[in-house]
Amino acid sequence: MEELAFYKMSGHGNDFLLVDNRREAVAEPNMVGLVRAACDRKRGVGADGMVFIQSGPDGVDFAWRFFNDDGSVAEMCGNAARCAALYATMLGLAGPRLRFLTLAGVIQAEVRPEAVKVQLPPAKDLILDFDLDVDGRTIRMSGVNTGVPHVVLFDDNVENAPVRDLGRIIRYHPHFQPAGTNVNFARVEGEHALYNRTYERGVEDETLACGTGCLATVLVAAAKGRVSSPVAVTTQGGEVLTVHFTRAESGFQDLHLEGPVRVICSGQLSPSLLPGPAR
Repeated sequence: MEELAFYKMSGHGNDFLLVDNRREAVAEPNMVGLVRAACDRKRGVGADGMVFIQSGPDGVDFAWRFFNDDGSVAEMCGNAARCAALYATMLGLAGPRLRFLTLAGVIQAEVRPEAVKVQLPPAKDLILDFDLDVDGRTIRMSGVNTGVPHVVLFDDNVENAPVRDLGRIIRYHPHFQPAGTNVNFARVEGEHALYNRTYERGVEDETLACGTGCLATVLVAAAKGRVSSPVAVTTQGGEVLTVHFTRAESGFQDLHLEGPVRVICSGQLSPSLLPGPAR
């Protein structure tokens, strides 16, 4: 079997493997196994998720298949979308302004030398300040779907928040089953600034950044009258992701994530990572 070319990219410490699969080099039944093997940080390259660039229908530059590192499919990932946009321009699939198809809808992006900006689909299912019984204690949180489901907990001592332990419990709480939820721990630091940490469903751990999580936290804070657009979100990796939005009577519009994307490396995945006849 031949090797499979890949790039590894990072959006604020949220890292992904990207492959050009327009010729269906990796067959659909083999994708999950390859994702799990390649994203393994001990036995593979290591990443939070993997993107397969696919041929798209008329009206878009390409389509994608996105997987978390455990092989689960996610409808949207903001930082992966920014990485995919840059990768597509590197492949010559599109110019600096592009459109691509995801399970969450068509994503528009703009690639500039200093940053990649993506427009995400409208958020839905915003619920503010509901109480949930978690291991015998009541915790107040808010929820919103920014392409994938998120809940947000505000904590002035967010640096010491039990993101991994409490995040895992809430992620698997019966209230959110069967899909589960992503869990954000945040602190508002001003009208245009906040700090956010995220336990990511599918990764099953805290990640250094989560684009849809940053967006979810900003929208919840904005709905509570605590922030205004644009909002600079400091992530656990120490970098800043900027969230833009417009308030409207019906909710929020013109949702954008903006920040730098880094190319970490490129290489070839060994056939030993490809489960079965993957090519």
